[in-house]
Amino acid sequence: MTGASGILLVDKPAGITSHDAVSRTRRLAGTRKVGHAGTLDPMATGLLVLGINSSTRLLTFVVGLDKEYYATIRLGSSTTTDDREGTEVGHAPPGAAHRIDSADLRSRITELTGVIEQIPSTVSAIKVGGKRAYALARAGESVELKPRSVTVSSFELLDERRTAGPGGDYLDLDVRIECSSGTYIRAIARDLGAVLGVGGHLTALRRTRIGPFRVADAAVLESMDVGAHLRAPADIASVLFPTLALDGAQTTDLTHGKRIRADGLDDGGPVAAIAPNGRLVGLLTVNAGTAKPLVNFPTDEVGT
Repeated sequence: MTGASGILLVDKPAGITSHDAVSRTRRLAGTRKVGHAGTLDPMATGLLVLGINSSTRLLTFVVGLDKEYYATIRLGSSTTTDDREGTEVGHAPPGAAHRIDSADLRSRITELTGVIEQIPSTVSAIKVGGKRAYALARAGESVELKPRSVTVSSFELLDERRTAGPGGDYLDLDVRIECSSGTYIRAIARDLGAVLGVGGHLTALRRTRIGPFRVADAAVLESMDVGAHLRAPADIASVLFPTLALDGAQTTDLTHGKRIRADGLDDGGPVAAIAPNGRLVGLLTVNAGTAKPLVNFPTDEVGT
């Protein structure tokens, strides 16, 4: 298994970090060369896209894909981390969350849909002065993050429940969100609670899709057979990009870093170059009918 290359779709359980998932996969795959395309908090579950050996080069092109999440937002309470793992720092007056009007709620959800300006949570992984924001926040330092433009293409309210607990009254919302890379679902929960005047935070989060990849096709981490679930880089690249079927001479030329003719392909890229034996030779960029290597893949790895 050590020399295999490919992509793994993994369903991360709650309670572990994305780094923990990578570490377990390294042991199972027998290689240190394992990376991921986008983290999930320990509280969150769902899809992680992992790259093994040279296929980690494909992860660069997965990170920026749009994503889908199912989440539960609790209105009526705000926390230091904008999720249930933080310390409560604010609570709405008794009955306030229960009195939220459904029409007003849906109007506010609409306001948070489309292209919006979002301030990431202070416990995000964004770097401030070379340090992660969450590290600064946990060290007690003040963290000020600038708003960023993100796209929430779909914000669907699936269910709402009026609940009560020791801390007071809540309105729990089950939602489905499709969004651009870099969107913080915790921040959406925080901002929805803020515009409604009652505070809000996230109590559950599950990532179900990254681009064309779905959690329904993912392996369960605890019982994963890496070899059985490893997807060939050529298969993944063919899903992500246009393809160019190579002949033997073109395969040799690209392997040596040479340019080849690519008539009929639009300018730009990447384009997945596939050898006659089905191996992913590399990713190409095209200009005026000529293709040159953008990323090459080694010829001696199993599964390439």
